[in-house]
Amino acid sequence: MADLPSPSQLSALMRHRRSIKPVDLDAARGVERALLTQILEDATWAPTHGLTEPWKFIVHQGAARQRLAETMQRVYRDTTPAHEFREDKMKKMSENPLLAPVIIACVMERRGGAKIPEIEEIEAVACALQNLQLSATAAGLGCYWSSPPLLGTREFADWLGIGSEDKCVGLIYLGWPRAGLNWPRSVRQPVETKTLWRDD
Repeated sequence: MADLPSPSQLSALMRHRRSIKPVDLDAARGVERALLTQILEDATWAPTHGLTEPWKFIVHQGAARQRLAETMQRVYRDTTPAHEFREDKMKKMSENPLLAPVIIACVMERRGGAKIPEIEEIEAVACALQNLQLSATAAGLGCYWSSPPLLGTREFADWLGIGSEDKCVGLIYLGWPRAGLNWPRSVRQPVETKTLWRDD
């Protein structure tokens, strides 16, 4: 059997993982292709009903980040009702993709047909993204899962080149934390408040 982390090591990794926003990443420091490939490979070991493996990763680096930013701005401008439009959100869409060296559009690609409910395919991709984030954290990287409403538009889906039944479930901003970053801390409510035991 392969060497496995101890339960305490695994718990420590899961509790150490935090959302590191793009502004806290070092845009000038790239992430090696081999490391990215390993992280994406780890993501694919998520549970998947019927082994449909419904995930697809579209990786944006270099100049592709600017095209992503421009597309997000255009789609947001074209699809947001006037009473919901916010200039600060528009500005963030022009900046965030350039603050991270890697942005991964994470897609649920429908492969199970009618046999596998759509919700199960989305859940499988969510599990894959948790794997991705834990793998990135173990490597010392920071990541941030963003899911603005524009990801659900047909305009953005067409730009990504995904099918009519496919869904982009998030953008993962990925990179090395900037120098001097104080790794964020968080808390959770006691599990006892969320657990109901039925023993008889």
